[in-house]
Amino acid sequence: MTRIGVLGSGDVGKTLASGLKAHGYDVRIGSRTGGKLDGFTATSGIPNDDFAKVAEWAEGLVLAVAGRGALEALEESGRDNLAGKWIMDVTNPIELSAPEDGVLRYFTGPNESLMERLQDAVPHAHFVKAFSSVGHARMVNPVYTGGTPTMFYCGNDAAAKHAVAKIIVEFGWEDCDMGTAKAARAIEPLCMLWCIPGFRDHSWTHAFKLLRG
Repeated sequence: MTRIGVLGSGDVGKTLASGLKAHGYDVRIGSRTGGKLDGFTATSGIPNDDFAKVAEWAEGLVLAVAGRGALEALEESGRDNLAGKWIMDVTNPIELSAPEDGVLRYFTGPNESLMERLQDAVPHAHFVKAFSSVGHARMVNPVYTGGTPTMFYCGNDAAAKHAVAKIIVEFGWEDCDMGTAKAARAIEPLCMLWCIPGFRDHSWTHAFKLLRG
């Protein structure tokens, strides 16, 4: 059974941890402060600990923290604990400032991505961008009348992408490999597009679908 550690105590982290457990993975969830997730552990049966202990235990990781705190979370996890492991990066480089006409502001430019920054900062880990363009309520086995939604993903390591693609399919999505980490420059802005109907129309249930002719 693959051991997967989820780094992040918010709704996204809890949702993905619960989904991974439901699909047969051995899961632990981490927060910056040990014990913060004791209530979640009591209801879900998923053990919790601090970032470093979860990262040390895991074979693969899910990074599900706010984008502005992503590098700090990795540092707290311990570089030795991350080396050689795949990391499914769910983060987005969202600024704290309010959206403008429903459009989020990012702290990255158009020719870079947060995941590339993280990959450069922790080169011995294998980052794969995924699940960054849909809300947590629809991440795990969503049902759409229009068919199976598409989850775009990317990364530099083939084995890491294979591990993440398996999860994508198990979670009820069509997997769509967009190539190397540079493709995160295109994938991360999908969150901006996804959020516009939410902020403008209070509609948060949609997902993207790639149609081929």
